[in-house]
Amino acid sequence: MKLCDKVKLLLIDEDTNMHCLIKNLLNQANYKIYEADNGTMGIQLSTSLCPDIVLLDLKLRDMNGIEIIKCIREWSDCPIIVISESDGVAGKVKALYTGADDYIVKPFNNQELKARIYSVLRRRGSSGHTHPYKAKDLEIDFDRRLVTVRNQEIHFPPIEYRILEQLALNAGTVVTYKMLLQKIWGPYTNGNSRILRVNMTNIRKKIEKIPTSPEYIYTISRVGYRMIENQISAGI
Repeated sequence: MKLCDKVKLLLIDEDTNMHCLIKNLLNQANYKIYEADNGTMGIQLSTSLCPDIVLLDLKLRDMNGIEIIKCIREWSDCPIIVISESDGVAGKVKALYTGADDYIVKPFNNQELKARIYSVLRRRGSSGHTHPYKAKDLEIDFDRRLVTVRNQEIHFPPIEYRILEQLALNAGTVVTYKMLLQKIWGPYTNGNSRILRVNMTNIRKKIEKIPTSPEYIYTISRVGYRMIENQISAGI
């Protein structure tokens, strides 16, 4: 995904004027903007939408913005930029230590906000999918969301792709059922791994020659899954 190309941006702010300003400022840059005018709605949207970036005002009527940062950080590492009235140095430090990536004081310069958004997305992109994944006949290009097996492109629905992506990004290590459930379905999942097993069955049918005898994704009984090591990052 290119920067500013269909980036899902979640704005959590009760100021309707701020909503209009952000939409006018960023719509032309092809951001997909979602809006929440209170913290409860913001948390709900963050779990259902899995946004690429969150803009957050700390001063909301129903809850403290610091608590929202904590909730999002329980399951997501998406960039969070605080856009709030000055709360002094202590307030900025607390937000950043809690998990915010940046802090902009209202009122702000429009071009500065655009630059800050671009900067955190660029940093997150450069520190994330450094290498594609390749093992035997399976290749995953994270930037293009492209999966090929034996040189044939394989289509995956969004949920299946995100599961495969998480396993590939953590290749060589065990990813627990709980970690996958929270990463894919959010912190309010009931912990039932049946939906995960159903999706895993579909994934294996698409990438494994013999789904019942896996060569890419191994089940670690009662714990989770482990994908074989990435040959590219391992220098193989």
